[in-house]
Amino acid sequence: MRIRELLKIENSRYPARDIMRWLWQAWRGNRLQAVINASLGLLGVGVSLAQVWAVQHAIDVASHSIEGSLYRAVALMGGLILCDFVIHIASIWVRNILGIRAQNRMQQRMLDRILRSEWHGKEQFHSGDVINRLEGDVNNVVVFLTETIPNTLSVLAMFLGAFFYLFFMDSLLAVTIIAMLPVFILVSKIYIKKMRHLTRNVRDSDSKVQSVLQETVQNRMLIKTLESDSLMVGRLENTQSELRHNVVRRTKFSVLSNLILNFGFALGYLIAFLWSAMRMYNNTLSFGGMTAFLQLVAKIQGPARSLTKLVPAFVGVFTAAERLMELEENPLEEQGDPIEMEGPCGVRLDGVSYAYDNEERSVLSNLTFDFYPGSCTAVLGETGAGKTTLIRMMLALIRPSAGQTSIYNNDDSRTMSPRLRCNFVYVPQGNTILSGTIRENLRLGRVEATEEDMNDALRQACADFVFSLPRGIDTVCSESGGGLSEGQAQRIAIARALLRRGSIMLFDEATSALDPDTERQLLKNILEKHDKTVIFITHRPAVVEYCDQTLRVERN
Repeated sequence: MRIRELLKIENSRYPARDIMRWLWQAWRGNRLQAVINASLGLLGVGVSLAQVWAVQHAIDVASHSIEGSLYRAVALMGGLILCDFVIHIASIWVRNILGIRAQNRMQQRMLDRILRSEWHGKEQFHSGDVINRLEGDVNNVVVFLTETIPNTLSVLAMFLGAFFYLFFMDSLLAVTIIAMLPVFILVSKIYIKKMRHLTRNVRDSDSKVQSVLQETVQNRMLIKTLESDSLMVGRLENTQSELRHNVVRRTKFSVLSNLILNFGFALGYLIAFLWSAMRMYNNTLSFGGMTAFLQLVAKIQGPARSLTKLVPAFVGVFTAAERLMELEENPLEEQGDPIEMEGPCGVRLDGVSYAYDNEERSVLSNLTFDFYPGSCTAVLGETGAGKTTLIRMMLALIRPSAGQTSIYNNDDSRTMSPRLRCNFVYVPQGNTILSGTIRENLRLGRVEATEEDMNDALRQACADFVFSLPRGIDTVCSESGGGLSEGQAQRIAIARALLRRGSIMLFDEATSALDPDTERQLLKNILEKHDKTVIFITHRPAVVEYCDQTLRVERN
């Protein structure tokens, strides 16, 4: 307990058993690369120990301690060196080619898990922090599972092989070296706990730096117009200062630990050299034997050094695994095949209430309303009254804290769930165009949409301007629809939504950037067939004129 207090070691959020179980699951998809790396490592160990024997043999032949051909002995050394080169090249190839594939697979799995999890109005992690984890922490886990663990097998094999070789030559020294292992294990246990705490601080600080950078770049125009350049640079400096402080603390601890460790290794080598020199002086060891003796000591110390590097690797991967496990804490939405209901469908609210976490007041309270099939409804209300919350509830992004939301048609009625989301066409407020071509943005609405489908959707959304662009539907947009006006981006977003086959259309202030004439034409195009249920969240009088009914949401 005193040691923990002295080093200021905090308890981990997850037990080691849970982290190991998570790493085991993550390793299952990377076994091929791990097995190949382990095989190459073990083969390298065999070649390395063979080189020790080959050098000893060549020196003993050259010094006439044994009979044999010096040319053959040197040729054998050359052949083993070539084998070592081949193994090294193969290891690089496996690490670079299969390694990036393993990292990509894990990033895809983590992103898929995040996208399928429940959505919350206030996300727990900053987007920059999430990206930092998906890049840095995923890389740490993949490298550990596919390289560090397999390499550890070869390190242990080298240690054991060198030990038994040395034991055959001098059992007393070999046993003395092994007797030091319990001390090493005890010191490593203390080192791991302290280094794990320091590494976690560094990784969290690095995430904060990336979050500030990302948010500043994304809101560059806002910062320039507010003339807050120096303020944001100062904020970055504060987070970077925290990162530097944590890096310095970790580096000091690491340097001190390595200094003590390297002193021990150096002292051990000097003792081994003196031991072998005394044996050679007393004619109990040949010159070639002494060379092999020192090589074996180095090959025992080499794996021991590698094992000390394994300790920080374990610390790093435990920290990375913890940070990735935190991303998976959010429960999954209801999974299963989409349930498509025959349209037109309606949405019924029955005594619905909702309050966001840590808020005392309810955004919605005991709301009952029927968006009947084929109707057109305008949802009105002041800012903060709960209009957007209502949309999220209908899309099953959130669940009512009381009451029930259901979707129905003439034959069926179902409680709202994520599997019923396919029945909705949704256009959110604001600019929602992603970087890429207009075609790629449209295909988000329906991936199998044909050229004719996309052209029809663009015309219906009054986005005919796309056809006059130099590259038409293949025009490239930068981040957040850069290169398009707000009105153009909004119409493309509407066209994207229209490609979906849902029979209930939700528009959240989706025409706010359109001029009156374009807005009227768009509403006419959408409503002329009367085959869908349309719900507008709006403040625009022109939209209300086209609606059959109105729902006014009051602020609680």
